[in-house]
Amino acid sequence: MDITTFFRQHPHIAIALSGGVDSAYLLYLASRHAKTVHAYYVDTEFQPAFEREDAEKIAAFCSVPLTVLPLSQLCCPEIQRNDARRCYHCKRRILSAIQAAAIQDGFHLLADGSNADDREDDRPGFQALQELHVCSPLRQAGLTKVMIRQGAREAGLFTHDKPAYACLATRIQEGEPLTAEKLSVTEEAEAYLHSLGFRDLRIRQSNGTARIQIPSSQFPLFEAHREAILSKLRCLYPQILPHPEVRT
Repeated sequence: MDITTFFRQHPHIAIALSGGVDSAYLLYLASRHAKTVHAYYVDTEFQPAFEREDAEKIAAFCSVPLTVLPLSQLCCPEIQRNDARRCYHCKRRILSAIQAAAIQDGFHLLADGSNADDREDDRPGFQALQELHVCSPLRQAGLTKVMIRQGAREAGLFTHDKPAYACLATRIQEGEPLTAEKLSVTEEAEAYLHSLGFRDLRIRQSNGTARIQIPSSQFPLFEAHREAILSKLRCLYPQILPHPEVRT
C-alpha cells in the first residue's frame, strides 16, 4: 500500500516515537498526509537522555504534539531477569502504555516505525505488535532502511544519518539481571565516548567487565584518546578490557 493511501484511509493516528530514524520519518509523513497526528514517547530506564531529546526535536520539527510517558521497566520481573523474552515483555508494556494514553486522547490506531527490512523472526517485539494490533505503515508500504534514510535526508530531518541504536538493556549479557546501576553506568560511559566524537558504539557489560565495541573507522579516534578513555571507564567499571573490540 502506498504511504499516502495509508494515511488517506487512516487520517487520525497515534505514532510511537522512539527518536530513531524510522519513527521520525513516519511522524514526518504522518504530519504531511494525515489529518490529526499525536506522537508518544515512552521514557524508561532503557533509553538514554539523548533519545528523549531527539524525540522532542523531531516532534517540534514536524509540528506534532508529543506526550512523554514515564514507565519503569525494572519493576517488571519478566523484564528485570533479562532472559530471551525480555524484548517481548518490554515492547508490550511500552505499546500498551501508549495505546492507553492514545485512546484517552481520542486516537484508536497506533503505528510504529518498523520497516520493510525488519524480519519478524529476528525481533521478539513483533509478537507484541501483532497482539496489540499496532500497524507498521513503513513496512506495509515496502520502505526499506535505505529508502527511509534517503527520504529523511530530503525532508531535512536531522535523524537521516543517525546510527542505529539499541536500548541500554542490550548492553547487559542475557541472563544477567538488569539493575538501575548497570544501566546508568553504561549510559554515562557511552555519553562520555559520544562527547569525544564517537557516533556508533556499544559498551557491553558482563560480570563486572566492560567491552568497548566501535567501528574500525573510529579506531584512530580511540587511539588518540586511549588513556583518557580507559581512565574514565576504570572509574565506572570494576574491571575493563585493555583493548577495544573493533566492530565493522
